[in-house]
Amino acid sequence: MVICNADFMASSKQSGGGMKAWIVHGLLLGAAAVTGACAAFYRRRHCGFRTRVVGIIPARYASTRFEGKPLVHILGKPMIQRTWERAKLASTLDHIVVATDDQRIAECCRGFGADVIMTSESCLNGTERCNEALQKLGKNYDIVVNIQGDEPLIEPEIIDGVVQALQTSKDAVFSTAVTSLKPEDGADTNRVKCVVDNRGYAIYFSRGLIPFNKSGKPNPKFPYFLHLGIQSYDSKFLKIYPNLPPTPLQLEEDLEQLKVLENGYKMKVIKVDHDAHGVDSPEDVKKIEALMRERNLS
Repeated sequence: MVICNADFMASSKQSGGGMKAWIVHGLLLGAAAVTGACAAFYRRRHCGFRTRVVGIIPARYASTRFEGKPLVHILGKPMIQRTWERAKLASTLDHIVVATDDQRIAECCRGFGADVIMTSESCLNGTERCNEALQKLGKNYDIVVNIQGDEPLIEPEIIDGVVQALQTSKDAVFSTAVTSLKPEDGADTNRVKCVVDNRGYAIYFSRGLIPFNKSGKPNPKFPYFLHLGIQSYDSKFLKIYPNLPPTPLQLEEDLEQLKVLENGYKMKVIKVDHDAHGVDSPEDVKKIEALMRERNLS
């Protein structure tokens, strides 16, 4: 069941063990909002506005923090397989591929039925790997979704949400998602924070806590946002992105989203109710497995 409004569409379907209510600019949307809500979206679909969508899962073996991470087993399955299985549940994707530069990952993915595109080792980030995979696919797609392989519990509704946000925002070339930041993650530089304007567009991303205040301490009453790794791009912009020179803020924070903003492009942000469970280190695997057992997820 899809819930739509002028700025954002999301779902309240059962997923991952609980009924989700979705947040749009601070408004909690429930199932009652569904009446006649999707008409504008479907008009755009039929008019051919960014209708063809491919999901790409970039995966590399040589991670400095966790080598071989895509192949680590989580309750008996490689993490990349669990991510692929979750992505397959999204309703907006016409096709899904894994983009990798490693034959071990490629063989594993083909073994569980995924399509694989081999990409070069020179890709600097997931966005560049997605661009290379798109060119090698040889098919025309309007939107490319970069699905991070290190969040094996990603909800398919969030994938659909970032796609639909881009389909309804003609002035944006990029869309992504944020959720509430847990207070204990404020100082964690692996947890990227985001600030958003009142129209749902990204202002800034940082590894530090933003916004910051004069007291020098987190404000327990302020709604800080955690950036979720999933993002979608207009395919025409994706071809431009690798040719844009690195920007000062991008290099300082080591965040590819900042190169988009520093070059003046608009990025739509959806706010969702989601417990982020990324795998950044080997210790995170046990946490994911414990959570899956708790939720009876196989």
